[in-house]
Amino acid sequence: MTMSDPFWQDADLIHVYTRAQALADGVLVDISALATEAGFRYPVAVTAAVWHILEPSDDLARFGQSATGRAWDVLQVLRAAIRHSDHTDRIHFTPFFVLGASVSQSSTCSALGAVWPWDDEAPVITVLCEGED
Repeated sequence: MTMSDPFWQDADLIHVYTRAQALADGVLVDISALATEAGFRYPVAVTAAVWHILEPSDDLARFGQSATGRAWDVLQVLRAAIRHSDHTDRIHFTPFFVLGASVSQSSTCSALGAVWPWDDEAPVITVLCEGED
């Protein structure tokens, strides 16, 4: 549903929470600069829950893990999922992360999705954990 849909034209909206507000509030974290390097043409943000997964533990940081590197991995998996999608507005993909230095496991938020557009209908990508929408 977009703001130009007939539903929105007649709706008495109580409140609209914009993408800019979500970024300012820390609900979304902008990774557009990295996404541009990875070949994305549109702004990309991740939810705070996804960002929490991307930040490695102290043990993993000592082994060379970084939020930037982990975000790069998510972007690469997302690109592949987009390429193999049926051009829908929602992509489901499952990257795996090492969560502890001694054990490799998928995160509790391993099923990620990407949705677009946002409030002003400009093309954007938001990566979120399954169930966050």
